[in-house]
Parts: sequence; C-alpha cells; structure tokens
Amino acid sequence: MEMKKIIIGSTILAIICLAISSAISQNLSGTVVVDYLYSESLENSGGENPTRRVTVYLPPGYEESQQRYPVIYYLHGFTSSDSVMIAIRKLDTLLDYAISNNIIKPVMVVIPNQHTLYRGSFYTNSSLTGKWADFTGVDLVAYTDKNYRTIPDKDSRGIAGHSMGGHGALKIGMLFPDVFSSVYALSPAVLDIVGELGYHSEAYKRLPNIKSRKQLVNGWVNFYPNAIIAMGRAYTPNPNNPPFYADVPYNMNNGTLTVNYEVLKIWQEESVMGMVDDHIDDLKKLKAIKLDWGRNEENTHIPKTAYAFSLMLENLGITHYAEEYIGKHVDKLWTKDGRALNDLLPFFNTYLNFDE
Repeated sequence: MEMKKIIIGSTILAIICLAISSAISQNLSGTVVVDYLYSESLENSGGENPTRRVTVYLPPGYEESQQRYPVIYYLHGFTSSDSVMIAIRKLDTLLDYAISNNIIKPVMVVIPNQHTLYRGSFYTNSSLTGKWADFTGVDLVAYTDKNYRTIPDKDSRGIAGHSMGGHGALKIGMLFPDVFSSVYALSPAVLDIVGELGYHSEAYKRLPNIKSRKQLVNGWVNFYPNAIIAMGRAYTPNPNNPPFYADVPYNMNNGTLTVNYEVLKIWQEESVMGMVDDHIDDLKKLKAIKLDWGRNEENTHIPKTAYAFSLMLENLGITHYAEEYIGKHVDKLWTKDGRALNDLLPFFNTYLNFDE
C-alpha cells in the first residue's frame, strides 16, 4: 500500500516537472511581428512602394516585461526579402536557440523589406527609386525606437547583412556611425566594380537582348544582368534611357564592349571601397567591424574584394576583424554549425550594450 503511494507521488511529480519544462520551453520562444512603415524618404518616380514591410523579432519574455532591448538591424541579400529570412532561413528559430543557449542575451532583430521591382535596392539613395540608405539609417530606426521597447542608443544598435545586405551594412555603417555602433558583413557583395561586375563580365554582353523587366527578373537566368540594372537604377538612373531608365558602365556597340567612363567613375564612388576615403573618421567611430567570406564562393568578386577591403582598412589603421572560412555563398550560414549562430550573434553579444 505504501509502495503504491510512492508510485502515485512520483507520477504526479513527473507531470509537474513536464508542465514546468513545457512552460519554460514556451517562454523561450520569441515572437515575430510583421509591421509596415511608410517612409517619405522612399517617395519616388520609379514605381517603388514607399510603404515597406518590416519583420521584427521580439525576444522571449518581451510581452511579459517592461525590459528594453538592443537591436540588430539585419539587411537581406539581392532577390531575397524579410519574409524569406523567416520562412526559409528560419532566423527566428535560430535566435530562439541562441538566446536559450546563452549564445546571445535577449535581443531584438529588425529586418526591413528592400526587395524592389528589380529585386534589390542596394541600400543606396537614388533619385529614381528612393532614398533607401536614409530609410534604413534614419526612418526605420526612429520608427523602431518609437514603437518598440528598444534601448535607443547607438551602443545598443548593430547592423548586419548577407551579400547585398553585407554591402548595405558596411555602407550604412559608414553613413550613420552615430546611429550604429557595430557592423557585421556576411560575404559582402559589390564592394568594388570587378569580376562579375567588371569589364570581362558576360552580363553586359547579354543585356542588349533583354527587353523587359519581366524577362530580366525571371528567376536566376539573368541574375547578373538583373543585379547590374538594379545597381544602375540606384547609382546612375537616367529618365531618358528606356526600358530600364539606368546607365551602366559598359555597353555593347557593334559587337564591341565599350567603357562609359563617367558612369564607371560614379559606380566606383558608390561602391563600399570607393566610399572609404571620404569616411575614414566615420569608420573609426564604429566600436567593431567584422566581415567574412567563403573560400569556395561562387561569386568570384566577393573573396577578392573582401580581402582587398580588409587590407584597405588595415592600412588606414582601422581596427576590424576579417575571416575566410571554407564555404560557398549560402551554405554554412543559418545552420547550427553556421556563421550566424557561431560568429555573427556572439559578435553582437560582445559589442552591443544590453544595459538600459
């Protein structure tokens, strides 16, 4: 009879423990909010919607407390979007895991949708498509601070991104060093106009045969021609140059590739490496900078320009971290053994201020 009581007591205890474990597990899940922001900076003549979707990750316990949190602003890559980062990359699940395993303290992550009609803004102010840098570094930050419990201070704001987003993180870090304190660029693209974007690119030879936006943005067939036109609409828009209303640095004329030196100069100035000389003091204001790239990267300009950019910063006495890893463009990123969990989030855990 006494043994039966012990068994019943053990069963009840097990049920209580399971309930507690379940409650803890539920509490360690963050919340994903889909918000919308109208930005005057994005009013434009190029057909882009100035109301942008913004995906916000709120850490576990956000709804139950009055605590304020630091924010990582994450910039997606070309052809991607904020929704892809959740639906496909499962960034929210990764953040839940990182927070529950003390890889990073509870943090907010804000992902603005900068997928445009031509699949990417390049995080650049444009007279045609809108002021995407200002939208990111001014409007988005002000909106987030007003509507969420952030720690509204530069030391509690970081900016990161992958590919086009890595380019954007470095660019916006230079433009707004009084807004963001730390920058992490995963495989940053288009740091300079070389390789797939330069004189020997096949993309410029293919462009004369592409006659419409629909043809250009159709999947991966015209990926680099698409990227070049998106950059042209950002860097060198031309209302007198249909169908894409943009100038590019290289043009096919009678079977020969010619250089448009005026356009090339502007593209070089708009590239991240081209901005450095004018932003040395701004780069030095940042608390921490890191970039990385895959040794087996398919986009061959990325390892070359990332290494060259790191050398440029080193020669200017700008403290930063740079790392090559064995990987390609989109692998080793969002998995349990990937760069986001094991490098990017610990970086921000170290350099962001989590105290109100």
